Amino acid sequence: MIIVLKQDAPDVQVREFCHELEDMGLQINDSKGSDTHILGLIGDTKAIAESWVLANPVVETCRRVSEPYKKANRKFHPDDSVIDVEGVKIGGGNFAVIAGPCSIESEEQITYCAQRVKAAGASLLRGGAFKPRTSPYSFQGMRSEGLDLLKLARRATGSPIVTEIMNTEHLPLFENVDLIQVGARNMQNFELLKAVGRQKKPVLLKRGLANTLEEFVMSAEYIMAEGNENVILCERGIRTFETSMRNTLDLAGVVMLHKMTHLPVVVDPSHACGHAWMVPELAKAAVAAGADGLMIEVHNNPAKAKCDGAQSLTPDQFDELMQFIGKEVEFFGKKMN
Repeated sequence: MIIVLKQDAPDVQVREFCHELEDMGLQINDSKGSDTHILGLIGDTKAIAESWVLANPVVETCRRVSEPYKKANRKFHPDDSVIDVEGVKIGGGNFAVIAGPCSIESEEQITYCAQRVKAAGASLLRGGAFKPRTSPYSFQGMRSEGLDLLKLARRATGSPIVTEIMNTEHLPLFENVDLIQVGARNMQNFELLKAVGRQKKPVLLKRGLANTLEEFVMSAEYIMAEGNENVILCERGIRTFETSMRNTLDLAGVVMLHKMTHLPVVVDPSHACGHAWMVPELAKAAVAAGADGLMIEVHNNPAKAKCDGAQSLTPDQFDELMQFIGKEVEFFGKKMN
């Protein structure tokens, strides 16, 4: 249930009303915007009569919500959420680009890529240390050593770092990571979602390979229900009948997610197609569709990359793309961070 409060409702009366609701065993998601003050009730509200709610002098109106997600629901939180990653803002008109190699391979490689993507305008550095691969014989990442190298690249450039966590046991290793990524294959790893929800660092949640938008948002709800509301959604393409591309980028999903939820939505065009030559056009389309950011793979030598070289841009290609993206973001009225 959503309760819209009157703009001039006295704080004392609002607090008393909230205490009454909490005494009924309900959680309250309190969202105060510039024009509205909304209480989102989480729990079993079937026994609460709308007439009883409307009789309270602080209440303007109320309505029931049928969607199973509450904290992530735009009806509970009409204003766009802005997620702050060490000073880099994403959402609410703020646009950010995350870039770097799929996998960390050496100190020289990650530092060089970090310097190049930052110079081109990327505000966050990505790099995989733990890699979930389809084949057990493929390169699995440098693991904790890779995290150490990623931190060295952060020290060299000042860019906040983004990297993927694979399971709950690795969480202590991520204490100095600025934005924790939960990958597509772990989108419904509910114990992992709850674990990252119990810590306070922002979380980048990627959509699963064949999950609906509601399932995607419900995974975000798992994180938020544990207390961490700093969640960024990432559309990275879904599996369809098409075989000419690695996945199919769901740009309609980006638009729909902005209607369903207040959380920022970024797009990963690299994984969406699997072809470097397609990445620039998909990135441009994502900006036009209203994305709040991009996540792009950039490698100093894609032909020799240990992971996903075919979908990685060279630093020069990334430079060229960013010159266009900067102008496009400005055209659509957003601020590049």
